[in-house]
Amino acid sequence: MVYGIEAVIPTEVEIPSVRIIQEAELDDTEWVKSRYDQLDLIDRKRMNTICYGQLYKNRMSRAFNKTVKPRQFALGQLVLKKSFPYQDEAKGNFSPNWKGPYMVYRVLTRGALILAEMDREVWPKPINSDAVKRYYM
Repeated sequence: MVYGIEAVIPTEVEIPSVRIIQEAELDDTEWVKSRYDQLDLIDRKRMNTICYGQLYKNRMSRAFNKTVKPRQFALGQLVLKKSFPYQDEAKGNFSPNWKGPYMVYRVLTRGALILAEMDREVWPKPINSDAVKRYYM
């Protein structure tokens, strides 16, 4: 008892329980109809949210794809490989950012490349094409 009134939690006001129905003296058909309307509203809101999420995803991918430039590499093409700071090759601030030139030995799916050194020694691990740029003589 709270100040002479029985306590009711807020969810019971929004979604009536059996106790609230008995106090409000709602008819069973009215309660079922209101319950069905509430469930239908939840389904409509869920579908709207899914549609808006898909539209947002499409807009974001379109905006990103405008800035992306596709990069094509051919077999035998000369490229430079980026020197990453966490590898042993990078020594200090004044070390070069790119190493090479290397030859493209094989082009794999989704932008992966297998490189070979100039003496035709093939690297065992593929490298992402984002870490490679064309070499111009």
